[in-house]
Amino acid sequence: MSYTRQQIAFHITEKLKTLKNDLKQSYDSTSKVQHFYIDDLLPQEIAEAIYAAFPDPKEMSLNKTMREYKYIAAQMDKYAPILEEAIYAFQMPEVVSTVSEIVGKYDLLPDDKLYAGGISLMGEGHYLNPHLDNSHDKDREHWRAFNLLYYVSPAWRLENGGNLELWPNGVGGESVTIESKFNRLVIMATHNHSWHSVSPIKVDATRCCVSNYYFSEEPVRVDDTFHVTSFRGRPEQKAVDFILRGDALLRNLVRKVFAKGIKETTHYYKK
Repeated sequence: MSYTRQQIAFHITEKLKTLKNDLKQSYDSTSKVQHFYIDDLLPQEIAEAIYAAFPDPKEMSLNKTMREYKYIAAQMDKYAPILEEAIYAFQMPEVVSTVSEIVGKYDLLPDDKLYAGGISLMGEGHYLNPHLDNSHDKDREHWRAFNLLYYVSPAWRLENGGNLELWPNGVGGESVTIESKFNRLVIMATHNHSWHSVSPIKVDATRCCVSNYYFSEEPVRVDDTFHVTSFRGRPEQKAVDFILRGDALLRNLVRKVFAKGIKETTHYYKK
């Protein structure tokens, strides 16, 4: 059975509206890395259909560096239609409007180019080191405001690894782990203090995620400043941390000289 973005958006909106007061309270109660999550977001058959449609990793791009190790894709017309429908369901006006009401920010703009969005797949040994997402969109016109991460791997367990980690007191402090549970949506604010990561995967299994990013006219925090995606090592990775700090410093300096960068990103939907 096929599902349209309108049908999927209807379920997302209904779930958000039903839980709106609780979600708003959850979001408002978190400090520094504001976030909330929703379980059983979609009917199980839709969530399972999205997972089943994920492509073979060989059909995706592999990012394998000191910063991250994962498969990604944004050119959604290459894959099963339900993946594109699921991604763009989160960009339907009724979904964006309801998220805006929950987080109290009413200038949110979905990104139809999927700049850094789309789908990701991580297997055994894959990871995403602690980082701050880049502060702006591809053309440096709007601020990145929120990440929407929807997990669709059935029977995913906390002990598998591959879970979202938030670092409210910086990478040197304690992290908060949010399990990448099947049919769970996590929405988190992005700003100068929203350090987050994905823990290394410890099992021979795939952790699949549908990602969206909302941008805005004004930053989430008044003290936000421009920055590129900036990585750190995990607390136990002292040498890696030293190298990644230097890498982030250098790339930030380059972007201050060349506002649009010296190399155009290729990770966006070319329509």
